[in-house]
Amino acid sequence: MKKQIELSYSFDALEPVIDTLTMETHYGKHHKAYTDNLNATIDATPEIQGKCVKSLLRNLELVPESARASIRNNGGGFLNHNLYFDTISPNPVKTPSGELAEKINSTFGSLEELKAKLIDASLKQFGSGWAWLAVNEETGELKVLQTANQDTTYALGYAPILGIDVWEHAYYLKYKNLRKSYVEAFLEIIDWEKVNKYYTKAINKNDSCH
Repeated sequence: MKKQIELSYSFDALEPVIDTLTMETHYGKHHKAYTDNLNATIDATPEIQGKCVKSLLRNLELVPESARASIRNNGGGFLNHNLYFDTISPNPVKTPSGELAEKINSTFGSLEELKAKLIDASLKQFGSGWAWLAVNEETGELKVLQTANQDTTYALGYAPILGIDVWEHAYYLKYKNLRKSYVEAFLEIIDWEKVNKYYTKAINKNDSCH
């Protein structure tokens, strides 16, 4: 049984950046639905029972055709949201440190330039989808990526370490059509200590299975 990540903060703790109703709806309705649908698909498909969802998403062609679309959509939604909710905080560490900080500076020039690229990727993602900071587990390369719907960066050969959800359900109750305002505010509640942990796990190939 796959489980939603447990929040380390209350639904109202991210105010005013993310309002309580959006958190209740996003985590309690949308993320729960992806998780429930994923579990139902796994239960109905003996060939994938006991398998790592990340592995299934990396190798969708090996998933039985009857389950493939659900694993792509609901498995992706499950993992994407687990990362999303885990890397934000009402009391975030505002800057990366150590090897990740060095890698960001050498790749993008500075944290501010990375943030600008994440904003740009978020705004250029047409319709529903995500903007990502992801790492190639083999080379350690950092890259800003975009995916549509609930597609993941695993299918692109990268492990996600930070995700910005730009589906309308993530921001529309508060920000309406002002996606840029949401993304700019969201960047201020990213806990870079958590992002650093995901980065370290990925480059050490210790990215736990879910």
